[in-house]
Amino acid sequence: MRLLGKTEMKVNRVGFGGIPIQRITQEDTNMVIDQLEKSGVNFIDTARGYTISEEYIGNALKGRRNEFFIATKSMSRDYEGMKKDIEISLKNLNTDYIDLYQLHNVKVEEYNKVLEDGMAYKALLEAQQEGKIKYIGITSHSLDTIEKAVEDDKFVTIQFPYNIVENQADEVFKKASGKGIGIIVMKPLAGGAIDDATLAIKYILSKNYIDVVIPGMESVEQVKENTEVIKNLELTKEDEMKIDKIKETLGKRFCRRCEYCLPCPLGINIPVNFLLEGYYTRYNLKEWSKERYAALDVKAKDCVECGLCEKKCPYELPIRDMLKQVSEKLD
Repeated sequence: MRLLGKTEMKVNRVGFGGIPIQRITQEDTNMVIDQLEKSGVNFIDTARGYTISEEYIGNALKGRRNEFFIATKSMSRDYEGMKKDIEISLKNLNTDYIDLYQLHNVKVEEYNKVLEDGMAYKALLEAQQEGKIKYIGITSHSLDTIEKAVEDDKFVTIQFPYNIVENQADEVFKKASGKGIGIIVMKPLAGGAIDDATLAIKYILSKNYIDVVIPGMESVEQVKENTEVIKNLELTKEDEMKIDKIKETLGKRFCRRCEYCLPCPLGINIPVNFLLEGYYTRYNLKEWSKERYAALDVKAKDCVECGLCEKKCPYELPIRDMLKQVSEKLD
């Protein structure tokens, strides 16, 4: 247990990510929440964009709201949209307050805009003053966004992907920790690419500057397995060898979403295409992924194979071939 940054939330370092709730039933959700409580997990993270996740979690929390800290988030960028989403979240989660409400997946080009007067951040401040939310956080897949958030001190928490093959946030995490900003790690299994959940979580929590990791869990067994890790966070030589092998294997075809490949001359958001393919393949959220892919203005199939992205990629990924794979699955 530790305080999440400068908040008053004392959380288990293994939290719960609500993405997988979308593919299980209300009954299954109830059993998962039961096991979270038994295992001492008291931090739950979900989002407006996770279809029925908020609602199922809210139903499961009836009668035990005070046993958990609830975090959710919204993609709304304007004032009215954020106000509306906060009310929907309160209703879905069966609560009159939410512990942590986060601006969700903010891109670096959107960052300053959402902070302007009359935009989403203002709605969050007002909700905080009204007691509807306690704390305001931010999530992103852009390291530049998180760096800005840490400098600005407008958010009590940051949430960013971090795992064995995505550790580019190390320095900004250390800086955030030094400033008392809470650090929430998403994508601990690299979007399902890492099979060994125990090792993945152990690797992350061995970093003392990281506060809480939120693996997505859809079964009682997963909750039991993931929470056992907290008993021993010391990495052995065997662990280190496994970690090196995972880095070597996945590193050749795994997008870290660093965005150095951008801008694409055609406007393809390459990391987003890879992200959606990951949800389709490894999270088994096929319809959800295809709907979001269909909404993209420019898609993987539009690639003309100019190769400029590959020249800029610091990890030397075969981006053109990887985009073809995305198109084969999602188009």
